[in-house]
Amino acid sequence: MSTTTLVNTSSPVQTDFLPLQGTDYVEFYVGNAKQAAHFYKTAFGFQSLAYAGPETGMKDKVSYVIRQNKLTFVLTTPLRINNPIADHIYKHGDGVKVLALKVDDARSAFEETTKRGGEAYLEPIVLSDDNGEVVLSGIHTYGDTVHVFVERKNYNGVFMPGFREWKSNYNPTETGLLYVDHCVGNVGWNQMNPRVKFYEEVMGFRNILSFDDKDISTEYSALMSKVMSNGNGYVKFPINEPAEGKKKSQVEEYLDFYNGEGCQHVAIATNDIVATVSELQKRGVEFLSIPPSYYETVLDRVGKIDEDLAPLQQLGVLIDRDDQGYLLQIFSKPLEDRPTLFFEIIQRKGAQSFGKGNFKALFEALEREQDARGNL
Repeated sequence: MSTTTLVNTSSPVQTDFLPLQGTDYVEFYVGNAKQAAHFYKTAFGFQSLAYAGPETGMKDKVSYVIRQNKLTFVLTTPLRINNPIADHIYKHGDGVKVLALKVDDARSAFEETTKRGGEAYLEPIVLSDDNGEVVLSGIHTYGDTVHVFVERKNYNGVFMPGFREWKSNYNPTETGLLYVDHCVGNVGWNQMNPRVKFYEEVMGFRNILSFDDKDISTEYSALMSKVMSNGNGYVKFPINEPAEGKKKSQVEEYLDFYNGEGCQHVAIATNDIVATVSELQKRGVEFLSIPPSYYETVLDRVGKIDEDLAPLQQLGVLIDRDDQGYLLQIFSKPLEDRPTLFFEIIQRKGAQSFGKGNFKALFEALEREQDARGNL
């Protein structure tokens, strides 16, 4: 029996001991940050923001910070072997290390989460320069992924102390990407509920949506998922776990190639998905292909929408509706040679859900890619 549940995300929580203001940045550990920054600027329309490296006093790594509207990525590369960043890349390939969360008080965030069982990653530290100070702290979450709490209310610099402004003569136009909508984590067998418990007890999140293997399944594979949200709904972390199927699921493929649990994809908001995805495709970003049969009946299921269907079909955009509106979404192919990290582009027209009606079409598209790689 299906166990899909949707909770009203606007209902108040009793005590929000970890008030979050949203995602501050997403940090990727990569093999070559300079080249990765160029790729994200070229393909996705990010702009140069800040740099840290030997020239700024950082001797063991370099970081390039890129931004588009309220979306900030940090790309970090080790300069030598035998350091944790190099070990992370050797094990996982390029991927997400830090999901940084904006807070008003990083010391309080650390105290409240660690006293509830959170494993310390970064004791509170103060970074300062002529532009003020930033306070950082952090805890571990699934796999080698961490949450860093960022308090920057007393800082007026370009990014944070230790970084300098990165000016570039190469500044491609933006593509309409706005902010992080949600970040999805893949965890191992029987680990979804422990991770849900972590977010509930350690971080004060709520489980607002659940899908079992009857909701998310095809002829060959299945998975289970629970969506965790903080009190104000600014931060959402769906958690995926494999489920039994005839063949290997996309989560199992991810876990095999990433060598453990980690962030599967980052969902990025846009106000015009047709314009954004059209531009991304022109710049070489590849997306999953959806069969024409999906569009023959989709409006019967979701009802009237503002957009013309033809451009959505041409791009491969999926459509779904809940009781608050509808959404448009599309998923890229993996951004790395390993079939791990990918991106979702999403435009919400009132809907607060995550596209349940698209699961079958999406997972069949993913399975076609798996089969082509010989991993199904």
